[in-house]
Amino acid sequence: MSTARETPNTEEDAEPEELESIDVFWLPGEGCDGCSVATLGATDPGIEDLLRGQVPHLPQINLHHHELAVESGKAYVDGMRDAVAGERDPYVVVVEGSVPNERLIDGDGYWISMGKDENGEPVKMVDWLDRLAPGAAAVIAIGTCATWGGVPAAQGNLTDAMGTMDYLGRDYRSQLDLPVINVPGCAPVGDNFIETVAHLLLHIGGFGPPLELDELGRPKWLFGETVHRNCNRGAYYEEGSFAEEYGSEKCLVSKGCWGPTVKCNMPSRRNLDGVGGCMNVGGKCIGCTMPGFPDKFTPFFEKAPGAMISTTSSKILGGIMSRLRRNSMKKLDKSTRWDESGGITERLYQWKLKRGANYDPDRGLERRPGAGDD
Repeated sequence: MSTARETPNTEEDAEPEELESIDVFWLPGEGCDGCSVATLGATDPGIEDLLRGQVPHLPQINLHHHELAVESGKAYVDGMRDAVAGERDPYVVVVEGSVPNERLIDGDGYWISMGKDENGEPVKMVDWLDRLAPGAAAVIAIGTCATWGGVPAAQGNLTDAMGTMDYLGRDYRSQLDLPVINVPGCAPVGDNFIETVAHLLLHIGGFGPPLELDELGRPKWLFGETVHRNCNRGAYYEEGSFAEEYGSEKCLVSKGCWGPTVKCNMPSRRNLDGVGGCMNVGGKCIGCTMPGFPDKFTPFFEKAPGAMISTTSSKILGGIMSRLRRNSMKKLDKSTRWDESGGITERLYQWKLKRGANYDPDRGLERRPGAGDD
């Protein structure tokens, strides 16, 4: 029997050829750049690991970021022009910030632009998105502004701001047949974004399966659970114990926390390198990862609709369960040796202990040393 390794004879058996590098074009929309800052806080892996190509089987990222790029002016936008011409395949587009409705402007002017065209005219951010999205291996929206519209799309905004999926359409599909990949949060957890990018790059390189996304394009493994299910205050809710003021360790639903209905992994993953996170540091969930944010969650410091019903029912049932658990705890807080000396003698012993007397079941009751001495 031959022990030599068989040579692959089909495309399915052959190992994929590693992609050495890939271009990532970062388009700025209406936002605060907080998502870029959050990305810098990722640690496992960090953005610097991807930029240096230090993660096995992941290509080195050539990041075209409006604030971090060395190039400027024409040299900066030339990379995007090359991608539009098909000279940078495969490439990924990342959108940070909401997408403004440029059609509202009648005549000259624009909301956001990046660079100039051959005639010296500003190129709108949405024009770059229109040109780059059809040929992209994937389009990723980072942060709630880019995913759902966020604060710039709140009621009364002047730019008719919207999320990337709303702009490109729910039926948009990239070259890998992927919808817009949404990583929400205001700001998002940096590790959530970098992990999504790493998963995507493994798939592009042929070393990993496609991303599992929900109906809104969110990674299922990151946004499949509610805040409440992983919150370290969840047990207080179960026992009907709610905070009466900020600073309490108890459940904050009574103070307007939306955790039971919000999809986010902040309590378990925490904010930065396993540290922080809203509820972990005394804050409450205001729903910043959800499409309805912020309008459907304001005012932030009032109880959520239905909170009175849920907290009242939890107090009733939780109060009963708490008393039962305390009784069980008293029994479990004794060793079996202590249980053997139970009965009337044990009860008398405990009663006398409370009165400050010394009592030994074998010798009877003794007066406490010094008791009654004047």
